[in-house]
Amino acid sequence: MSDNSLTRSETTATQPVPYRGGGFSPKRARWVAPVVFVILITIWEGGARLGWISPIILPAPSEALNALIDLYNSGDLIRHLSASLQRLVGGWFFGTLLGVAFGVAAGLFTLARAGIVPLVAAIFPIPKIALLPLFIIWFGIGEESKIATILFGTFFPTVIAVYGGVDNVDRGLIRMGQSFNLSWWSIVRKIILPGALPAMLSGFRISASIAIILLVAAEMIGAEYGIGAYILLAGNLMAMDQLVAGVTILSLMGLTVSWIIGRLEKILLRWRV
Repeated sequence: MSDNSLTRSETTATQPVPYRGGGFSPKRARWVAPVVFVILITIWEGGARLGWISPIILPAPSEALNALIDLYNSGDLIRHLSASLQRLVGGWFFGTLLGVAFGVAAGLFTLARAGIVPLVAAIFPIPKIALLPLFIIWFGIGEESKIATILFGTFFPTVIAVYGGVDNVDRGLIRMGQSFNLSWWSIVRKIILPGALPAMLSGFRISASIAIILLVAAEMIGAEYGIGAYILLAGNLMAMDQLVAGVTILSLMGLTVSWIIGRLEKILLRWRV
C-alpha cells in the first residue's frame, strides 16, 4: 500500500463521526400556523368579495368580525362567554379529577381494574348528549344538568388515557425501583406517575375538546346565555355572520385550551429528552 493511501486512511479514521443519537426532537416552526391561517382567511375573504362564495352559504370573514364586534359592544359577548366558561371549567375539572382518580386506581389495583375497565368499555360508546334529557330529569333544566353532561363526557376518555398511561410504564423501571428497596408509594410517585404523565396530558387534550362539543350541545337545550345558545339563535334567524362569529369563539376557546395544555407539557415534562 502506498504512503498516500495510508495517509488518506489515517485521515478518514481520525475524522469525527457526527452524533446521531439525539432522539426524536421535532424543530419548532411557529410561523407556519399563522401563515396557514392568513392564507386560508385571505382566500375565503377574496372568494366572498368576488362572489365565488355566496353570503347566504358562508359570509366573508370581515362580516363575521363585524358581528363579533357588535356582540362585544352590546355586552352580550361577556354574558355568553362567562356562562360557557363556568360550565366548561366546572364540568371538565371535576370530570378530569374523577377520571384521573379512577384511571390511576385501575392501573394500580387488580380489583379496581376488574371493576372499572369493563364498566368504562360498556358506557364510553354511548353518546353523552343522548343522556342530557335524563340529566335534566335528575338535576333540572338549570346549570347542574349541563355541568353533569360535560363531567360525564370527559370522565371516560380521561379514565382510558390515565389507565393506559399507568399500564404502559416501563416495567424495567419499576423493577429497578424495587431492587433499590423503594417503598410502594415512592415507586408510584417517582416512577409510575411521571411515566404516565405524557399519556395523561394527551388525554386532557381529548377530554377538553369533547367538553367543548358537549358544552355547545347542552347549551342549545334550555340555556338563555352561552355560546351554544347564541349559535342556535343565529341559526334560527339565518344570521350567518353571527353564526360564524359564534363558531370562531369556539375555535378560539379550543386554541386557548390547547395552548394551556402545551404550556403544562413544557413545564411538567422537562425531564423527557
